Amino acid sequence: MADPGNLDVVLYGATGYTGRLVAEFMTARYGEDGDVRWAMAGRSREKLESVRDEIGAPAETPLIVADAKDPGALEAMVGSTKVVCTTVGPYQLYGEPLVAACVEAGTGYVDLCGEPPWMAEMIGRYQAKAKETGSRIVFSCGFDSIPFDLGVFFLQERAKAELGGPVSRVKGRVRAMEGGFSGGTAASLAATMAASREDPNVRAVMQDPFALTPGFDGPTQPEGARPMQDPDIDAWVAPFIMAPINTRNIHRSNFLMGHPYGRDFVYDEMMVTGPGERGEQAAKALARTSPLAGDTPKPGEGPTKEEREAGRYDVLFIGQAEDGREVRVHVKGDLDPGYGSTSKMVAESAVCLAKGEGVSEGGLYTPAAAFGSALIERLRENAGLVFEQE
Repeated sequence: MADPGNLDVVLYGATGYTGRLVAEFMTARYGEDGDVRWAMAGRSREKLESVRDEIGAPAETPLIVADAKDPGALEAMVGSTKVVCTTVGPYQLYGEPLVAACVEAGTGYVDLCGEPPWMAEMIGRYQAKAKETGSRIVFSCGFDSIPFDLGVFFLQERAKAELGGPVSRVKGRVRAMEGGFSGGTAASLAATMAASREDPNVRAVMQDPFALTPGFDGPTQPEGARPMQDPDIDAWVAPFIMAPINTRNIHRSNFLMGHPYGRDFVYDEMMVTGPGERGEQAAKALARTSPLAGDTPKPGEGPTKEEREAGRYDVLFIGQAEDGREVRVHVKGDLDPGYGSTSKMVAESAVCLAKGEGVSEGGLYTPAAAFGSALIERLRENAGLVFEQE
């Protein structure tokens, strides 16, 4: 592996809306902490200086000018640090040069990607090389897919303790989500939908729950595309916008860890709309609504500080053993999912990787497979997340 230089984490895209929030968190949590050496990177030194000063980051915070179209600048940036944390998406449009540079240099990488077709392409293209160089590439370190991926991991750990082994059936049920998804997520979803219309390979990935587990096809999974009444929670549930991303990441986690959840593992995700006739009407209305309908934020835009702080989310996970026994856990966040909570999750993922608390072998990973319990503890301590058994 290349000499990581003198930095632990470089935040790439620090002048964008989400990148700025990550920089604010890094300043608040690690600005005076010499234990984490971090830098801000972007295309414009002037903008980097402006953001640094506006968020109150120390004047000595290193600033790195780098453009995704400049291979030399990317090479210098990734050679200066242990980990690059990037918020520059959609990744299918802008992400590959940075992944390639990190893999070549043996540098760690975390992002906020929720684009399964692009991730599948990167896995096919760079997994072997990353293993060779020791580069650890960790996708989906935001709301998609940390609360879900680590939520299932946490549930399975509780199942082993309570039931004596993992469970092969898990349900993810989003009980509350206030704050919505980000402009970057909306742009990524739009780009993926456009690519899906034009490219049959992209359509195939979006239709395959095991698209990120090359060489392994598991059992038939629940469709999750229609409203239904769920007797396990006595409420109606509707399709959840993030399910096509999270389900694939969770199956990849199981695959990468050697199938600790079982080779017959079945998982689905739905949004809870409530009991009775009112819940049924809400579920059917939600199923008819386009995820891109209405006034979605543009990349680089987002809610006010007050709106971020008013947000929250609550996800229930139900683990069901073959003998009928159950384990239930929840994951909760104290800020809006798309921005406030996501910025803290990706920052702590980068620090976790830089401090060697995650996986040591190179490769392309999901959060659960890369970090497991180490990141759960960081998120509990520093990022306002709750992981609890019910």
